[in-house]
Formats: sequence, structure tokens, C-alpha cells
Amino acid sequence: QVQLVESGGGLVQAGGSLRLSCAASGSIFSFNAMAWYRQVPGKQRELVGVITSSGITNYEDSVKGRFTISRDNAKNTVYLQMNSLKPEDTAVYYCNAHRIVWATRKEYWGQGTQVTVSS
Repeated sequence: QVQLVESGGGLVQAGGSLRLSCAASGSIFSFNAMAWYRQVPGKQRELVGVITSSGITNYEDSVKGRFTISRDNAKNTVYLQMNSLKPEDTAVYYCNAHRIVWATRKEYWGQGTQVTVSS
């Protein structure tokens, strides 16, 4: 069973930085892509950004230029570097991975890590 474990959340002042980590229990090469999502109470979970197995990244408009996703294949870990944080970035951040097996998409989620940005 695949496990994704996030870490690195916390409280930071506006303008500050945090780096989230997502450690996978197995090789991240097995995933087609890994992504970061975030969710605030009462709202739908939204995609923050994604990194494919070939290293291509894409970001939600509000975080472009501030957030960067990277991966360390040797450590089976994906990172979300968050700079110039704003109060509206406050959310629970979730790591996601998916793979296509026999034409079936399988999704995996971490438990989430809280990020709070104070003004």
C-alpha cells in the first residue's frame, strides 16, 4: 500500500517562506504525476501544482512565481517551496500521487499538513 507523508507545515508571517515535503513509501518513478492540493474549511480542495514523472511542472495561477514543486527521486520525495506567502495561502496542504494501472487511474493522498500565514 502506497503511503504519502507530508511534513513542513506551520505558522509563518506574510511574506515568509515554507517548504513542504511529501515522502512516498515507494519509488516515485511509479507515479505518472505527483501534485499538491490545498483546502480551506467549507471549500473544495484545489490543485496548487503538479509535477510529472518527467519533471514538467504546472501551477495554479495564484501561486505562479511564488511556489515551486521539485522532486528528489533518490529520496522518493516531492517538495513544495512556498515563497512570498500570503494570508490567503492558509490551508491544509495535501500531497497527491496517481498512477495508471491497466487503464485504471489510482489516486493516493497524504494526511495533510496545516499551513497558516498570519498578516
